[in-house]
Amino acid sequence: QVQLVESGGGLVQPGGSLRLSCAASGSIVSLNAMGWYRQAPGKQRELVAIITKGGSTNYADSVKGRFTISRDNTKNTVYLQMNSLKPEDTAVYSCNANVLVYGVSYSDDYWGQGNQVTVSS
Repeated sequence: QVQLVESGGGLVQPGGSLRLSCAASGSIVSLNAMGWYRQAPGKQRELVAIITKGGSTNYADSVKGRFTISRDNTKNTVYLQMNSLKPEDTAVYSCNANVLVYGVSYSDDYWGQGNQVTVSS
């Protein structure tokens, strides 16, 4: 019913920048909060940043001041601008969206496919 397609991952040197995108499509009535999560090898998945439909944001302490989450509601897309990247930012990054779809009375969470981000010299 809903597909989240991510793009923008890759390999970058420490101090570099990357921008992740996640576009939602399908039978969408309302796209509520959207967020980015990451999971490094051997670690639990953690919330990186989240943005509400109205644009309020929240960040993990480890990325505050370096990462910026934004969204374009006309394109059903959320972005994560990552600056001053560190090796410890290396992880699989996945987008998440809380979506109300046609024909269903409650919203549900959907996930993107995950994108590898590697920060290494």
